Amino acid sequence: MPTHHRHITTGQLALMTAAAIISLRGLPMMAQEELTMFFYILFATLLFLLPAALVSAELGSAFPARSGGVYTWVRQAFNPQMGFTAIFLQWIQNVVWYPTVLAFAAASLAYAVGRPEWAHNGLYVGLTSIALYGVATWLTLRGTSLLSTITSRGFLLGTLLPGSAIILIALVWLVGGNPIEFDDLPGNLSQLVHVDNVQHAHPRLFPHITGMSDIAFLAGILLLFAGVEVHAVHAPELKNPQRQFPRAMFLAALISFTLFTLGALAVAVITPYDRIDLQSGLFTTFRIAFDHYGIEWLTNVMGLLTAFGTLAGILSWISGPSRGLLWTAQEGLLPRFLQRTNRRGVQRNILLVQFGLVALLSSCYLFMQNVNVAFFLLSALTIGLYLIMYLMMYAAAIRLRYTQPDLPRSYRVPGGRIGLWIIAGGGFLAVLFSLVVTFFPPSQLPVGSPTTYTLLVAAGTLLFVSIPLVISRVMMRRMHDRIPTRPLPADTEQPAEE
Repeated sequence: MPTHHRHITTGQLALMTAAAIISLRGLPMMAQEELTMFFYILFATLLFLLPAALVSAELGSAFPARSGGVYTWVRQAFNPQMGFTAIFLQWIQNVVWYPTVLAFAAASLAYAVGRPEWAHNGLYVGLTSIALYGVATWLTLRGTSLLSTITSRGFLLGTLLPGSAIILIALVWLVGGNPIEFDDLPGNLSQLVHVDNVQHAHPRLFPHITGMSDIAFLAGILLLFAGVEVHAVHAPELKNPQRQFPRAMFLAALISFTLFTLGALAVAVITPYDRIDLQSGLFTTFRIAFDHYGIEWLTNVMGLLTAFGTLAGILSWISGPSRGLLWTAQEGLLPRFLQRTNRRGVQRNILLVQFGLVALLSSCYLFMQNVNVAFFLLSALTIGLYLIMYLMMYAAAIRLRYTQPDLPRSYRVPGGRIGLWIIAGGGFLAVLFSLVVTFFPPSQLPVGSPTTYTLLVAAGTLLFVSIPLVISRVMMRRMHDRIPTRPLPADTEQPAEE
């Protein structure tokens, strides 16, 4: 009897990927780069998003029947310890990422209730972030179908609608002859503007780089394009993966590039440079525009919608990576405590540990005077961990072409081994460069001591990378010690003697 497979279209996969990438919280970060944002977004799209999508598609199509994602890919290429390290980094970067997106949700709620000053209050941001994540964890533990409804409607109402609104507002702003704020940048921003002989500051399209600190925002912008490997597993569901998948990824990249660029440009057009704020800059833009046109109440509405969209985004990610960690726990690479699920099959203990870590990291907002600095510090740590995972993924793809050349792959990076070396190798170098950049404080933020900033990011990265290495070594040793004494099941045939 023939088996019927459900195929997805090129457009569907492109939209799924774009939905996973696009987040409004990144618009102020890109807007702070003014017109040099084009350089950063092009870098992220061409040298990160597309290579990661094509390489992960090949890996996903090579092991379509196996769970574990990046764990399986890296394990097959190298060993179980490295595979566990890869999936642990994918999970822990998500944990570190939550406080950054929760801060954005807290700022959204502050504007929704008409108290925008709360967005800069560390006590409010920290406590609200912990409370929101507690709600998200509780909903996930419930295992209810309500989650799918919240995530789908949240993306439409809380991401696409406000994102389209900010672009439309900027167009109305320009047509109305209002001032374009990026035309009047401070002359001391040498990385963003060029001052001519008559002392007029012209916006730069390419940043003036005098040191790594001038391009430190590259790390945060790169994070906005991360996560494409999650949808690479859908490549085998296309009718013609070899032809359709690259098209879907180029379409997703075009959609992401367009929305990110136009959205960030809209913020830069309306908002004075000194008022662009990393976690609440989007609402400052809404407030300026809506106050100008006498419809102030719409700022509260946009704040509420964006908070809803942010919560939906958290719910869409909270279960996936932790589910992958559960899979490795059930393979014996984590303690039994983390293998336990509730009666609905949800990874209860992993989610509770995850909540504790998110609450601990969110407490950074309680103790740091500048919420922007805490926000970017966590972003830098997040992308650093994620980039290490991408380095392992690229290396795995190249190694598997040599160690398992005959492994069936419904999609292959075009160009044979040379093509893979160009795409995966180029992506590896771009990721490596971006990883180095994460250790430098941005010149656009008052981080205090640059040395302290670098030490914090380096210490956090070293800590989180060492954890899976230690855990895997301990668990593999325990498994090795148990194997000789573990009796065979009664219904297991003894191996025949030669």
